[in-house]
Amino acid sequence: MELDSVSLARQVDFVFRQLEGELMNATAGTVLIHVRNNAVGKFGLRHHPIESKNGKIESSGEGMSTLQVQAFRQMAIDALKLRRDWTHGEILYDFSVRPSSNSWSASILYESNYNMANWNSRYYGRQGGLRESQ
Repeated sequence: MELDSVSLARQVDFVFRQLEGELMNATAGTVLIHVRNNAVGKFGLRHHPIESKNGKIESSGEGMSTLQVQAFRQMAIDALKLRRDWTHGEILYDFSVRPSSNSWSASILYESNYNMANWNSRYYGRQGGLRESQ
């Protein structure tokens, strides 16, 4: 998959399709997507919580259903419309499943971040002095 020519929405769709098996086994967690120049650099899933009592790990229940994973993927893609004027950063999708009511919830966090080293050549001349605006 050549990411330079693929929209961020299609890349997010790809990410969620790759994580589908993990999402179906997770009751709560965070999907992380690192973005650089509108391209996904890396992605993953933080599973939580794994609970234990008296040193024994307890089953935390079932993860998302296939329909819930599909709805989560679509929500993640639709939420990209709310992202404004940034091309570098992280997208975090926190989610949890409530087995007793067969429902799930999610929240989205966009974080833009830039590396100052990339900007220095624009603002400082080779001698280290501040350039005048042109």
